[in-house]
Amino acid sequence: MEKRKAAMSSWSLEGKQSPAGWDPHLSRILFLLLLFVTSAQGVTPNPNPDACLVSQSSNGSSVSCHPPAKLPHSLPADTIYLAMEFLNLTQLPANTLQDVPNLQELHLSSNQLEDLSAKFLLPVPQLKVLDLTRNALTRLPTGLFQVSAALHTLVLKENRLKGLEASWLHGLKALGHLDLSGNELQMLPPGLLANFTDLHTLDLGNNHLKTLPPDLLRGPLKLERLHLEGNRLQVLGEELLEPQPKLRYLFLSDNRLATVAAGAFRGLQRLDMLDLSNNLLTTVPEGLWTSLGKAAGNMKDGFDISGNPWICDRKLDDLYQWLVANEDKMFSRNDTRCAGPRALKGQMLLAVARSP
Repeated sequence: MEKRKAAMSSWSLEGKQSPAGWDPHLSRILFLLLLFVTSAQGVTPNPNPDACLVSQSSNGSSVSCHPPAKLPHSLPADTIYLAMEFLNLTQLPANTLQDVPNLQELHLSSNQLEDLSAKFLLPVPQLKVLDLTRNALTRLPTGLFQVSAALHTLVLKENRLKGLEASWLHGLKALGHLDLSGNELQMLPPGLLANFTDLHTLDLGNNHLKTLPPDLLRGPLKLERLHLEGNRLQVLGEELLEPQPKLRYLFLSDNRLATVAAGAFRGLQRLDMLDLSNNLLTTVPEGLWTSLGKAAGNMKDGFDISGNPWICDRKLDDLYQWLVANEDKMFSRNDTRCAGPRALKGQMLLAVARSP
């Protein structure tokens, strides 16, 4: 440590000596070499802090605008990636994208956008990714996606959406990832996902949903991840998950689930993870777990049923057997405890399951 301090004190600003005794001219040469290498890699030096950073590749230009940069007046015609984030934008002109017909990714997160023009995406029919995370959107204009058949990722996370209309999403034909988490959604319309056959990830977490339309998942044919955590769901019926035999990850934590139908998981052939933690489950019907954890590969990423007020009586015999058979995949064992009867209150559910 003393040697390090001594070495640092030997650097005299007054004598204009660089660290380790480097000549200042050599330092400048190295700096110029760095600029040359950076330029050679296609990154344009950005001496103007108000300008966006532009990098180029054989596929096209990428433009990133973050504070203190300002909204650009024009964009390279070959732009394929555009990020305008943290700029406190409340509105965007309908013609913002008119000069970038090859745009494939658009990131507008962490602004204050309140609405979008129905014509906003018309100039960019090749768009594949649209990220609108953390804005102030309360609705989407009908017709926004009328030429967006190529869009496969739509992120509307953490906006102010209280409801959805199926017409808002018309035109989306290749959608694989839809994130609507962190909004204020209270209900969903029937048929919302009817045409999204390629959807593999649906995130509805952290909304205000009390119920779900029974046909919600009748459209998707390849759903693998379903996020419903952080809502106000009280019942999980038999119909919701039935159309999704390929579902692998199911998140239902932090709801108000008190009832799960006996056939709720019937047909789930590949489930790798199930999270039912922090609900109001006291018991579950016999046969609920029959299809889960049987195949060697099932539930390989684990399950969590902690934080529920389990009543540990003979009605849980079916669950006890399943827990013992799959205990190596169980999360939060210490937080999975009996709330009753009085003689078993506070005991670990797994310990009760193991007892004769």
